[in-house]
This record gives sequence, C-alpha cells and structure tokens, in this order.
Amino acid sequence: MKKILLLSDTHGHIDDAIMKHVSWSDEVWHAGDIGNLNVTDSIKKIKPLKAVYGNIDGGGARLEFPLNNRFMCEGVDVWITHIGRYPGKYNPVIKEELKVNPPKLFICGHSHILKVQFDKTLNLLHMNPGAAGKSGFHQMRTMLRFIIEGDKIKDLEIVELGKK
Repeated sequence: MKKILLLSDTHGHIDDAIMKHVSWSDEVWHAGDIGNLNVTDSIKKIKPLKAVYGNIDGGGARLEFPLNNRFMCEGVDVWITHIGRYPGKYNPVIKEELKVNPPKLFICGHSHILKVQFDKTLNLLHMNPGAAGKSGFHQMRTMLRFIIEGDKIKDLEIVELGKK
C-alpha cells in the first residue's frame, strides 16, 4: 500500500500547507510547472518524488525530470505528463500511444482545473490535481491524495489549500 500526494502547477510556490500533506504521503507525484527547483528539493528532502517538467519549467527542471514519466506503483501502470488534456481530447502528441498502450492511471496538470474522470473508451482513470501554487487564474489551490493498494486506486480525497 502506498499513500500518494498528487500536485501540479506550483509555479515556484511551496509552503507549510503543502508540506503538511507531503508528510502524510509515502510518495509525492508532481505533474509539472514546478517553477523553481526549491519546490522539488524541499519535497525530496522528506519523501520520494516522481515528477515531470511543464511548459514554464527551465533547463534545470528539464535536465532533472522527463516530459513523460511512466512507471508501475504497486500493480498500477501510471503515466504522468504535463499537457495531456482530457478523455476524448487528449494531446495529439501522445494520443496514439495512449490508444495502443493505455495506463490504468493517466495524470496531467497544466489547466489549473481539478478534474478526475474515468475514460470508458480507454478504460483508464484520468486525474488532474488542479494547481497548488499561487500563480494562474484558479481561485482555490488544490491537490489530490489517494491510496494505491495492489492494483486498486482508492480513498481519493480533494485537498483544498485555500484561496491563492
């Protein structure tokens, strides 16, 4: 069993509200637009981190993190990318690979809109945790927490960090 904290679009912002949930988790996953490597360095000091770079991230983040990160967590095939879009409207760059070899859990960021949706066509769960940072058009800072046990994704919780 692994407790996962999923966040995105920090845009260089890290604070005690985020770190409290980092402490809860076994692993932290960041879906891009890190903004400043102090964010990921702070997380890595206390928990394992899997991340991707986003469109605002500079050379440091692009050297440290991939554009797409696909891995197994327990019995769940996970794919994280920053600009993945949504079921039925996936990013054309990855659309074919998603069709041919869909993961069980597909995660993206970028939109700053928290959304969890099951894609019946590809039989996968799509998650976007919204934005944990203070930059952007979103009003509420959000993240997701959940548990992966074997091949099950369960106990999904929305974390509201407050207004930006």
